[in-house]
Parts: sequence; structure tokens; C-alpha cells
Amino acid sequence: MADAVTDDDLIRRAIHRQAASIVAAVAPFGIVFGASAANAGLTLLHAIGFSTLVFGGSSQFAAAEILGDGGSVVSAAVAGLLLNVRSLAFGVIMAPALTGALWQRAAMSQLMIDESTAVGAAQDEARWRRYGYLVAGVGVFVVWNLTTIAGHLAFSGAGDLITDLGLDAAGPAAFLALLWPRLGQASQRRVAIAGGLIAVALVPVAPPGIPILAAMFGVAASRLPSRGGAS
Repeated sequence: MADAVTDDDLIRRAIHRQAASIVAAVAPFGIVFGASAANAGLTLLHAIGFSTLVFGGSSQFAAAEILGDGGSVVSAAVAGLLLNVRSLAFGVIMAPALTGALWQRAAMSQLMIDESTAVGAAQDEARWRRYGYLVAGVGVFVVWNLTTIAGHLAFSGAGDLITDLGLDAAGPAAFLALLWPRLGQASQRRVAIAGGLIAVALVPVAPPGIPILAAMFGVAASRLPSRGGAS
């Protein structure tokens, strides 16, 4: 007789599906980063170091582009830092679920990226938020590093791989799939709309990364009263 499927099993499977969709969406970007690093003159060891120690897609691309254009290491580091400031907000969101000893929390913080936070924040209970965060974070970490190596070794002359293959929509589509179930409440819809409007308004005038950071102020919209008078 087959074992009965419990509610925990169903939740775990749902998290695995969410994480798998995110990991699949990230893989092409890892290949492109490896290729970009090679084209910028970075060695394979440099590219691996970026993906292992920095582990932040947008900051890695920015640093590789700056270094490839002859910019200084300081400029590349500052650009990466500005693009990853949003991780502070991610930490606030996930901190209640990521408990443990100092070394455990420090290790888990290395996985503090958009994808792991998206999967973790999509869960209702703290234990499943932690589980989703770790499953997605570890999955992306492993695949990102493997595809960085593949991109550096095999695709350094492939040009703009993401655009050529039409894969630039994979990441946004995966995030939309995770976001959609969270829009069931009016307060959540107000946050999403306000954040989107802020980001769109700032894209033409603000440096890269700033519109995303400013969009976090959309959270204030959750405090606005609904038409029925509830907050």
C-alpha cells in the first residue's frame, strides 16, 4: 500500500516546484555571465570567485562590464554594492524565519538573493519560509556556479545570448508566477501597484538599481484604508 500523502508533503512538493522554476529561469543568465566575464578579460578563476563569493547576478554583471571597459576595481565594487543594497530589505523580510546560531545565520545570508527570498516569502509559516528560502537559494547557488563555468568555457564568443534566444523573459515570468498568488488581498495589490508605478517612473531618470530600491516604498500603500474602511 502506498504511503498516505500528508499536508506537509504537498507543501514541500509545491516549494520544490517553485524553486525548480526559479532555478531553470536563472540558468541562462549564469551562462551569459560566464561568457561576459570571459569577454571582459576575467579568467575562469575570477568568474568562479564572483559567482561563489559575490553571488549576486546584477552586481556581477555590472562589475564585469566596468572591468571590461577598463574601470577600476573600486568602481566595480561600488556599483555592485549599490545594486545589492536591496538585500537589506530581504534580510528584514526573512530574518524571523532564519533563526539559529550566528554562524548558521551568516551562512544562510550568503543565499540572500531575489530568488531565494521570493520563494521563502511566498510561504505562510515560518518553517516553510525557511525551507523555501534554503531550497531555492542552494539550488540557484549550485546551478549559477555550474553555468558560470559552462558560459566561460563554451560561450565566450556567443554574443548577447539572452536576447538572441529570447530568454530575457524567463526570469520576470518566473517571478510573476510566484507573485500572482500573493495578490489575493487588497493591501497586497496596493503594494504591488504602488511599487510598480514608483519603479516605472524612476527608470528614465535614476541610475540602475535605484528604481528597485525606491519601489520598496510601495509597502506604505498597505497602510491605506480600503474602500470598506479596513486597513
